Amino acid sequence: MSRITAIGFDADDTLWHNERFYKLTEARFAELLREHADPDHLAERLLDAERRNLGRYGFGIKGFVLSMIETAMDVTDDRVPASVLRQIIEAGQDMLAHPVELLHHARDAIAALHEDFRLILITKGDLLDQERKLAQSGLGDWFDQVEIVSDKTAAVYARIFQPHGGAGAGLMAGNSLKSDVLPMIAAGGHGVHVPHGQVWALEHAEPPENEPRFHEMPHLGGLPALVDRLR
Repeated sequence: MSRITAIGFDADDTLWHNERFYKLTEARFAELLREHADPDHLAERLLDAERRNLGRYGFGIKGFVLSMIETAMDVTDDRVPASVLRQIIEAGQDMLAHPVELLHHARDAIAALHEDFRLILITKGDLLDQERKLAQSGLGDWFDQVEIVSDKTAAVYARIFQPHGGAGAGLMAGNSLKSDVLPMIAAGGHGVHVPHGQVWALEHAEPPENEPRFHEMPHLGGLPALVDRLR
């Protein structure tokens, strides 16, 4: 295997908290629609809407808000009050304005690696929101490259790492097996799974068995030591 020259980092729920704000907003959404749908049923309908809408709206808060509005209209047979729609929009605006909260070890890991490796932030989601979070995180100056993509596939990773010796000389760290780990391994690189307590249902995947380029650790604090072993 090639010597590692570049390291990619996912952003949401790898460097800073994200999914828990979706869960809080989903609970707020269930309260708004409590007279029209059971919370579990509403959650299923919302997830179905999100799945349908990924191809239309992509990943991120704006698509989530549109899926909540669509679900509210569906479960009320288009009779949802305008006041409820306004509160759904306000809930999304609150998410977009929420301060960035870094996860433990994120800053230290990046600081320890930036002098010896090219560091690349690779994230999905809304362009403006991801740029806002990166700016507020205080981590922006550590990264040599920032890629905000519509999806994470083996082809996307191959393109991003190509100028740095190819994916075979790269490592990607993130909380999603489906988006951060498996496609990077498929591209020929190392994938490091850093589990987070809350994972979006549409990001679920099984870990690859007997794959030497698959690694897992409880937090980013162990990443510098892993990279050192792989050099």
